[in-house]
Amino acid sequence: MAKLEILEFPDPRLRTIAKPVETVDSDVQQLIDDMFETMYEAKGIGLAATQVNVHKQVVVMDLSDDEEESNPLVFINPEVTILDGAQREYDEGCLSVPGFYETVKRPEHITVKALDRDGNAFEMTPDGLLAVCIQHELDHLNGKLFVDHISKLKRERIRHKLEKIHRQSA
Repeated sequence: MAKLEILEFPDPRLRTIAKPVETVDSDVQQLIDDMFETMYEAKGIGLAATQVNVHKQVVVMDLSDDEEESNPLVFINPEVTILDGAQREYDEGCLSVPGFYETVKRPEHITVKALDRDGNAFEMTPDGLLAVCIQHELDHLNGKLFVDHISKLKRERIRHKLEKIHRQSA
């Protein structure tokens, strides 16, 4: 396994729309393993392939609080259907926007269809944090970030702060 570099906002590669995975093969499974290693090391709960500059529709996540009770989830070619108009606000953060959290309103009731790490189709109707996380990661596959759901003023403030940090560390 290998730890991958996580792209950070405002890197334009984060705006690339991911392509569907044609075949779930050993290369895709290796990507999944590398993404889990990267996500766990970064202390995240979700990671989309776009965030590691691989533009395929692959998402990994694990919302468990405990390594011994881990619950790794894989979504390949995920499709989300919004079930009703109910919305819920959550404070969201992102490994590609490190150190920043903002309140984002998202649909509360969704269904997701996807393939698992072995290429088997499945469907689930998550709620709460899992539903939010799935939508957040699916946004990445579509070239969007959670900062696109907040005001332009807040987004620009975050962009300037991260650009300053990048300049100082270069």
